[in-house]
Amino acid sequence: MEVILNESNSKSLRRGGPWQSLPPKMRVLHIATRGRTGSWLAEAFAADSVSEITLEETIGGAAGMARLREEVFDVVLVSHEPGELDALDLIEGYRAGGAEEPIVVLGIQSEQEMAVLCYEVGADGYLCSHTATTRHLIWIAARAVQRHEMQHVNQQLTLAEQARLDREHDEARKLIEQQRQMLGVTQLIRLPDQLIAHYRELLRTYIIMGSGNLSEELGCLAEMLVGASMTTPAIMQLHLQVAEELVHGLGTRSTRHVMARANMLVLELIALVSEGYRQRYQQRIHPPVQRVLPGFE
Repeated sequence: MEVILNESNSKSLRRGGPWQSLPPKMRVLHIATRGRTGSWLAEAFAADSVSEITLEETIGGAAGMARLREEVFDVVLVSHEPGELDALDLIEGYRAGGAEEPIVVLGIQSEQEMAVLCYEVGADGYLCSHTATTRHLIWIAARAVQRHEMQHVNQQLTLAEQARLDREHDEARKLIEQQRQMLGVTQLIRLPDQLIAHYRELLRTYIIMGSGNLSEELGCLAEMLVGASMTTPAIMQLHLQVAEELVHGLGTRSTRHVMARANMLVLELIALVSEGYRQRYQQRIHPPVQRVLPGFE
């Protein structure tokens, strides 16, 4: 049974304020029992409706599930009549089967008695049909619809964010691999564990603080590398090994900022090391000359 209830039937509605947040149209499926159909719902919506509501009714849980497989409804109302139609078991099965529609339970028990039980099986609300008003029902249904819409939007945003992070991780891995290929080193150099640990800590600090607060530490590291006659390929091998470990440990966090800072660090370090080698070369070709003391010429 399908009934279309238009808002032109509504009485004394306040069109401003919060009513404007209600969906203008809602497709509602009512899962009822043979002994208690939803004719009262149709009458209530017709008497006091603030949205254009298409109400469809099915008898029994199997018929309700069949309709949900065939069409999409904005909200599902389930009558709870223990012994004939157990809404709690029905909804738990619906959710286990993948049903995502907002579901509101209608029963004769009090809300204090039933509301929590309904939430626990996946329902979005409970109303006592003896005490609830039509507008209360409409608001509960509308809020359930809005909540599911927001959940859907959040899921889409989460998936999009995860896809973006995955792309960033792939970009970082490809960039590291390309940098390795640029070195053209076929045999890796055995680097001291202490040096790797020191560079790892320096890189982590650099990512957070930037270069401004680490100029002294970078200068000391550059002097150490120059003193050890470390080549540029060896420095890049050190950098790429530590950067790859760091990116792999980021998990679902962004990598672009990390890679940008890491590249800045290695460029700054190589510049300092190059300057150190230049100074060493200048000292070799222009060694210091001891000046003669006055009177000993």
